[in-house]
Amino acid sequence: MDGIKYAVFTDKSIRKNQYTSNVESGSTRTELKHWVELFFGVKVIAMNSHRLPGKGRRMGPIMGHTMHYRRMIITLLPGYSILPLRKKFNLLERNSIKILNSMAIHLYKTSTGLFYSTS
Repeated sequence: MDGIKYAVFTDKSIRKNQYTSNVESGSTRTELKHWVELFFGVKVIAMNSHRLPGKGRRMGPIMGHTMHYRRMIITLLPGYSILPLRKKFNLLERNSIKILNSMAIHLYKTSTGLFYSTS
């Protein structure tokens, strides 16, 4: 299936056992539901979708726009998860925690004067 473009990760969707992805505008809910159930071996209990508008792009005096696309929110039965997407989210979460920790250490050092040594 070429309908799914890429996954979109949010904390709220992961907590609610939902998986969000941008798909092509022509794909339908039933197509995607059957494809996800067959490919990942999970049970889908709900499919929500909304159409996102295209963005305006300017090339000099000419104003154009990007194509609009559809975002599907797939809710799974409790106990099921899509492991490749879950692993990717956990990796992103670990990297963001490392960045936040390094920022906190830097802020602590600059606020206490430990960052600048006066030796």
